[in-house]
Amino acid sequence: MSDYSKCLMYASAVGAISLSLAAGYWRGRTSLQPDIILEGLISLRKSHLHKDKVTKYIENNSFRLLQVQWKLIEETMKHPSGKLLSCPDELQLLQNLVSLIKGRKTLDIGVFTGYSALAIALVLPEDGKVVACDVNEEFARIGKPFWKEAGIDHKIDLRIAPAVETLNKLVDAGEGGTYDFAFIDADKENYLKYYELCMTLVRSGGIIAIDNVLWGDSVADPEVVDARTLVIRELNQYVYADQRVNISMLNIADGVTLCFKK
Repeated sequence: MSDYSKCLMYASAVGAISLSLAAGYWRGRTSLQPDIILEGLISLRKSHLHKDKVTKYIENNSFRLLQVQWKLIEETMKHPSGKLLSCPDELQLLQNLVSLIKGRKTLDIGVFTGYSALAIALVLPEDGKVVACDVNEEFARIGKPFWKEAGIDHKIDLRIAPAVETLNKLVDAGEGGTYDFAFIDADKENYLKYYELCMTLVRSGGIIAIDNVLWGDSVADPEVVDARTLVIRELNQYVYADQRVNISMLNIADGVTLCFKK
C-alpha cells in the first residue's frame, strides 16, 4: 500500500473519532498542568466535548505529550495572546501523518510561540527541516529555549518576514515539489495565497493542513459576514473544488482541512 493510500485510510479513521478525541487532551496528568492553565486551554477548543465512558477511556489511552511540550504550552498560556496556541490534539494528528509519509522537509506558516514547529520537528529525521515563517520574532523567541531543550532547534529554520515573501523565495530557489508537508495557521487574509504557494512547494503525495477552517463555527452561519469569515468561506469552497487534491475537513480544534496532493 502506498504512503498516500495509508494517509487516506488514516484520515478517514481519525475523522470518525476526532470529536471524541478533542475532549481528553487538556485533562493531562502532569505537574505542568495547573487548573488555571487548563481552563484557558479548554476555552480555545472548538470541537464538541463529550463526557461518556468511551471518551474517558480514549483520554487515558491515546494521547502522548512530552514534558517539553507541556512546558511550552504553559509558558504560552501566560501570555495575553496565549489562546492563539495551536491545539495539541490537532498537532498530534499531524505528527502521525508526517511520520506516516516519512516527511523530511516541512513548512510551518504561522509560528506564534513555536508549538507547531516543535511538534513537527520532533517527528522528523535528524536531517529533517521545518521552514518556520512568521513576522513576529518576539513571539517566536518564547519557543526557542524549548526547541533547544527538545534537541530539535537545529531542524527549525526560522524566517522572520512576510510568509508570502519567504515562500516565493523558496519557489524561486527551485524548491518546488520538494516539501512533504505544510501547516497553514497564519493571517487569514492571505490563506489562499499560502495555499497556492504550498501547492507549488509540496510534492505529489504530500499533505497541506489548513487550520481554522471553521472559524469558531461562523462559516456555517450565513448571517456572519465579517471579512475574515468571508475569506475562510471562500478558501473552503476553493479547496473543495480543487481537483488537484483529495481532502478531509475535520471538526477538531477550530477545524482543520487535510489536503492530500495527487
